[in-house]
Amino acid sequence: MSGRVLIADCAIATVDADGTEHRRGHVLIEGARIAEVGAGGYVGPVDEVVDGRGCLATPGLVNTHHHLYQWATRGLAQQRDLFGWLVELYPTWARLDDELVHATTAAGLGWLALSGCTTAADHHYVFPRGSGDLIGTQVRAAAGIGIRLHACRGSMDLGAKDGGLPPDHVVESTDAALAATAEAIERHHDPSPSAMVRVAVAPCSPFSVTPELMREGAALARAHGVRLHTHLAETLEEERFCRDRFGCTPVEYAEKLGWLGGDVWLAHGVHLDPAAIARLGATGTGIAHCPSSNARLGAGIAPVRALLDAGAPVGLGVDGAASQEAGALGPELRQALFSARLRAALTDPDGGVAAVALTAREALALGTMGGARCLGRERELGSLEAGKLADIALWRLDGLGHAGIADPVAALVLGPPAPLEALLVGGATVVRAGRLTNADEHILARELAHVSRRLTTEVPR
Repeated sequence: MSGRVLIADCAIATVDADGTEHRRGHVLIEGARIAEVGAGGYVGPVDEVVDGRGCLATPGLVNTHHHLYQWATRGLAQQRDLFGWLVELYPTWARLDDELVHATTAAGLGWLALSGCTTAADHHYVFPRGSGDLIGTQVRAAAGIGIRLHACRGSMDLGAKDGGLPPDHVVESTDAALAATAEAIERHHDPSPSAMVRVAVAPCSPFSVTPELMREGAALARAHGVRLHTHLAETLEEERFCRDRFGCTPVEYAEKLGWLGGDVWLAHGVHLDPAAIARLGATGTGIAHCPSSNARLGAGIAPVRALLDAGAPVGLGVDGAASQEAGALGPELRQALFSARLRAALTDPDGGVAAVALTAREALALGTMGGARCLGRERELGSLEAGKLADIALWRLDGLGHAGIADPVAALVLGPPAPLEALLVGGATVVRAGRLTNADEHILARELAHVSRRLTTEVPR
């Protein structure tokens, strides 16, 4: 698309601060940005019209946590909890290389785009010796799909011999991890408002990273003006690890190391006591809520309602495709709503949970503006408003699967996965009529199958 493009005659959920919606409205795009959003029709010159009849326009979805390399190891360790799952898969991941990372990144981002995602944060933390610039490989793969990438340069420096969970041959030295992270920022981070690529500093977890790397990583991020990301409070095993090794809870540990603040977002946040929730809210620390992955690994259900009420930014994450084999972001809207209500039912069975846990519109907000807040891009992304980047999902809701649901937001969130009529990123079409425009899905699938077979069948070195 180019010039002045009009999306006409669609329902609209803007997800702006007032929750503005239109049963029949229009979105006018000029170049990479939204020029106008309003009710009814638009009268004026345009270069192209997109017929939105039967569709709902929303902001593009924002994925706040993923591990794209794991697309090569889906379906393994099916009965394991997090620690057992990691221990089983670390040796396989130690054989990652450039070809595999490119194939998994392209396939994973393509699949995310087909589920309405326009921005994805990927947490890559396995860097086998001699594997090269894997973050650069991801950047190239993302450009081929056309969606925004927040590349979280992960790291692990706490191996098994020092009391960590990962085997020693998959960890880096502290100095090497910091140097490589600084290099990734210098090579690939774009601080501009319309950036397609940004880099975050992302040591992996309390049980795979030393306090030194956490402290120095935070200092590095703040010196370069980039954001900080890590896993935290995902499982009870992690809680016990932190109490045994550091004498405190995961959130207390993070705060001691400078890892709470408005420039930080944390993956999972499942096991949080009231004091931890209050600190996250008071400091503006974000949470990437990954309901399907947490269910797959039996980790628990994050206290999303309490986090929102405390003022913490909460976005949605797919998480690693080896712990969330569906790999799509759109269905996480529904899963987040259901998980919140299940948590409320389990903790307060007499409290009228359906009315208070999470609404369909709050679920949509988690996947859009909540994610934009976690990534520090709420001024550019997350809502349909004049002046913002034209990252737009146009969902088709006039098929059999959604027929009879009068409320289009409820149809999107509660109904089956909605096909995409169009997905725009900065005004450029990435999906049209349910198909990728910049990549061949059959080629992506073939390349992914090839690297997956190679990774999971070759003899470990």
